[in-house]
Amino acid sequence: MPPRSGDLSPLTEQARGLVGYADAVNVTDNPAASAHMSPLAGVAATARAGLEPTVQLTVRDRNRLALTADLLGAWALGARNLLCLTGDPLSVGDHPDARAADDLDVTELIRLGTALRTRGRLQSGHEIDEPPRYFVGVADSPLAPNYDPARLEAKLDAGGAFVVTQITYDLEALLAWLDVVRTRGIPQRAAVLVGVAPIRSAKQVHFLNDHLPGVSVPQPLLAALDGATEAEAEAVGTAQCVELVLRLREVPDIAGVHVIGLGHEHAVRRVIERADLLPRPSPGDRAIDDGPSSR
Repeated sequence: MPPRSGDLSPLTEQARGLVGYADAVNVTDNPAASAHMSPLAGVAATARAGLEPTVQLTVRDRNRLALTADLLGAWALGARNLLCLTGDPLSVGDHPDARAADDLDVTELIRLGTALRTRGRLQSGHEIDEPPRYFVGVADSPLAPNYDPARLEAKLDAGGAFVVTQITYDLEALLAWLDVVRTRGIPQRAAVLVGVAPIRSAKQVHFLNDHLPGVSVPQPLLAALDGATEAEAEAVGTAQCVELVLRLREVPDIAGVHVIGLGHEHAVRRVIERADLLPRPSPGDRAIDDGPSSR
């Protein structure tokens, strides 16, 4: 997460701490509709630290000119993956009176990123020299109320090649979602990366459960954290996350995990170590092509 300051050093320190642990990292774009340093600055710092950046861009904050400029700039600074997002509602952020751009919707941003890769063209139709060739991804909230898989299908139709899910704590509910999307051939069209996040306190898990759309925390985990000390809660949260990752490794059609530290990269490293995900393959050992199997 780029900081709320003009100093890149906190992000640089986070990135250096993940070298050798992560194949790629997400660089967020004004998360929770709150102002932060530009994700392009974060991309530059992350790439310099030796990690492969995935730039997140929301359609909430930019019109098509600004989105195009940032797509070109992020590629020049080292981003090779693009995660296309609508963005959280402005009402939940620190500028609730701001006006959303919403010039393009998220599927149009996906098409723009894909057209740069496949045809070297802008939305205007103009061809450009040295076009970005992003690996384009989309987000999905499998456990959101009234979930509609058609929305995910529309994103894949627009060119999405990988899917990053909302944070998951309920494996059985996720497996039920996977059964639904399997019948529609979605895992064959795009690599599915499941979001996981180790919990550090009862307060944190209740906030995620109550306020983060699409997050559902099973009652036994809530009960195990309620009344626990800080050290006990962190141990429980880490163990739960490691167990979830180990079980996900055995699930067909899951391509990987997006480990979210919630501001604490040491928690990410601990999960990766204990889930036996080391050593990571070097970039040269990972095949890259135009299909979803490249990640």
